[in-house]
Amino acid sequence: MSFARGRVLFEDRYDAGRQLAARLGDYKGRSVVVLAIPNGGVPVALGVALALEADLDLIIVRKIPLPLNPEAGFGALADDGTAIFNEEMAKEIGLTPQQISGQVNQVRAEIRQRSLRYQKERGLLLVSGRTVIIVDDGLASGFTVMAAVASLRRRRPAEIIVAVPVASAIAMERMGKVADKVITLATGEQSRFAVADFYRHWHDISDEEVIQCLKEWQMRRFQSDNKPSPGR
Repeated sequence: MSFARGRVLFEDRYDAGRQLAARLGDYKGRSVVVLAIPNGGVPVALGVALALEADLDLIIVRKIPLPLNPEAGFGALADDGTAIFNEEMAKEIGLTPQQISGQVNQVRAEIRQRSLRYQKERGLLLVSGRTVIIVDDGLASGFTVMAAVASLRRRRPAEIIVAVPVASAIAMERMGKVADKVITLATGEQSRFAVADFYRHWHDISDEEVIQCLKEWQMRRFQSDNKPSPGR
């Protein structure tokens, strides 16, 4: 579906995850890894992973903010150091190599802190030869997910799918060039696109909520794995 203006489609991120999972039903029972982009993508990915009975993990990617405007970004950095830059924007604004390096180092430190907080001593899930579904709560520019895709290519998955509840038209165009498949429930055509406009209830996801989502997946997956089969 395409919308010229923002329209409420989801009650919250958990509702968006349930709706998105319904579009991904063909992947249930396959060798699938769902990778959430924290923080906002985690509640969405929880519903997808549970519905598909898939593994769930994080891929920590952060936008690289402009020096004097932290709300805007000129690229993104993944947890393995993979970086994607909007070179046109950086050139237009006149960012120096020193400024770019400084912003990248700042984001790298933030990613390291998040990795320790969320993943602690856990190693990365094996994705080689498996289908990977990258989930976020929506795509505005698409640069964060582009960095995630570039990072994952190094881990040799069989297929990389980007699945989001909503995306801008420009982000969909960018994703189509890097992902094997892009799945979204709605595409926004408006010039001023905001992911939050498509949600009735929108709030910043805390670190505690991220951890709670991961714990819920572990608990429910454990219960499912230990459920007696018919006839036992």
